[in-house]
Parts: sequence; C-alpha cells; structure tokens
Amino acid sequence: MADREPEHDNAAPLRPTEPQRRYLERGLTQPGGKLPLFDRDGRGVASRTIEACVAHGWAEPWVHNPIRPQWQVCKLTAKGYEVLGRRPGEPPGEAAPGGTAVPSGR
Repeated sequence: MADREPEHDNAAPLRPTEPQRRYLERGLTQPGGKLPLFDRDGRGVASRTIEACVAHGWAEPWVHNPIRPQWQVCKLTAKGYEVLGRRPGEPPGEAAPGGTAVPSGR
C-alpha cells in the first residue's frame, strides 16, 4: 500500500494573539473592515502585529499612503471576519452561528 495523507487535520486552528485580536476587532465597526493605524490610546499599532495578521490572511493591504509609505493601511479579509466569529457586513454585537459576539463600542 502507498503512503497516504491523513484525511483529517489534527492541528488546532490558528487563533490571533490578544494584540492581534484587538487590532482585528477594530475593523468590525469600520466601513469595508478598515483597520486602524493607531490603538485606542493613540499609539501606533505595532508593525509586527499588522504584518502577522497579513501573513495569516486575516488582513490585507488596502491603500497605499503616499505621505507615510511606512504606514500600512489594511482591511479585514473574509478569513479575518471568520477568525473573529463574524461575517462581513454583520452589524456589531451580533455573531455568526457558532461564533462569539463582539460588543460594539469600547
């Protein structure tokens, strides 16, 4: 018999870290899932947080900022909404079936 790939994947689904989740959740209340450049305290979101979210497919670059090219303006992807238990266009505070509600506001 030839070696076969297993028909199931036992690996746990990848979940965002707390800083990544906070960053991604901010896009839930923005048009088009736009993600912030700054956190709620006015500090810039760490570039490693943004880069990790892009690498995992949870966020994607959206627009190029010609004034500040080092600032990466991103938006949530379908996979980003999914990892948050949501669907694109879903009103804040509601959850997709099997997901967890994310309260609107602070």
